[in-house]
Amino acid sequence: MDQKKYYVYIITNRHHTVFYTGRTDDIKRRRDQHEGKWKQAFTKKYNISKLVYFEEVGTKDEAILAERRVKKLSRKNKIKLIESLNPQWNSLL
Repeated sequence: MDQKKYYVYIITNRHHTVFYTGRTDDIKRRRDQHEGKWKQAFTKKYNISKLVYFEEVGTKDEAILAERRVKKLSRKNKIKLIESLNPQWNSLL
C-alpha cells in the first residue's frame, strides 16, 4: 500500500506573470529546490520561486492526473484556483 503523501503545486514569480505546475512527494524539499541553487532552466529563467498553491493527493497516480488537470487550466482558472485557497498570494510553507 502507498504510504507516501503526494502534492500538486503551483509556483510563480514575484509579479505573478508566470506559473509553473508540478508534483512531488516532498513539498517542502521541492519548494526549497525551486527557491535555491537547484533551480532548473525554466524556473531560473523566469525567477519562479514563490509557492502559492498546493494540494495533497492520495497516490502517485492521482498526483499525475491532478498535475495534468491543473496544467490544462487556463491562466484565468489557475488564478481562481490559487485564490480559492490563497487569496493574498502569500508564499506558502
